[in-house]
Amino acid sequence: MLSASDLPDTIPLFPLPGALVLPRARLPLHIFEPRYLAMVEDCLATRTRLIGMIQPRVTPAGGGDRLHSIGCAGRLTSFSETEDGRYMITLIGVSRFRLIEDLGTGPAPYRRGRVQWDTFARDLGRAEQDPRLDRVGFLDLLARYFEAVNLSAEWPSLKDAEDEMLINALSMLCPFPPEERQALLEAPSLETRRETLVTLMEFALRGRGRGEEKDVLQ
Repeated sequence: MLSASDLPDTIPLFPLPGALVLPRARLPLHIFEPRYLAMVEDCLATRTRLIGMIQPRVTPAGGGDRLHSIGCAGRLTSFSETEDGRYMITLIGVSRFRLIEDLGTGPAPYRRGRVQWDTFARDLGRAEQDPRLDRVGFLDLLARYFEAVNLSAEWPSLKDAEDEMLINALSMLCPFPPEERQALLEAPSLETRRETLVTLMEFALRGRGRGEEKDVLQ
C-alpha cells in the first residue's frame, strides 16, 4: 500500500470520458492508442506505477480539451499484451487528486499533470463504512434501476459486499453520463456518494417513467 510520502507531484493523465476509478476499486482498461501504449510502458518503469484517471470537461460546443480539477490515480497492478500489440491492464484506485497544472505533452506523447493530494488524505486509509446505509431499500432501488437499464447482477455478491465495495463498484458500473460520474468521484464521503448514487438512480427511473407515459399518450 502506498503512503502519502510515496505519492509524486507529477503523474501521467489519462483523460477518458466516462471512465471512473475510486479508491481501492478495480478498473480494467483496454489500451490501444499509441500515446497511451507509451504511457503504460513508462508507467511500468516507475516505482509507484500510477496513472491519473481524469474526466474531460463537457463544453456547450462539445469540444475543447480542458480537464476537471479532480481525478483519481490508480496503481497499475495487472498487465498483459495481446498478439496485435494492445495492452490489457488493471488499475486499483489509490487516491483522488486535485489537478494544479496541466503540463500538456512533451517530451512524452501523453499529458502529464502537477497534482496535489492533501485534500484527499482519507483515501489512503482503511475502507470506509456507511452507517446510514439501508441495504434492503438500496438494493430494491438498484434492482428497479438495473431492470430499467437492462443490466444484470450477481445479487448474492452484492448483498454480501462491504459498504465501500458495494457503493464504489456501482458508482463505476452504472451507465451515468460523465458529469454525473464526476459528481460521484467528488463526493466527500462514502455516505454522500451513496446519497448521490441514490439520487441519480431515482432521477433516471423518473425520467424513464415520464418517457413511457408520453409513449402511451401518443
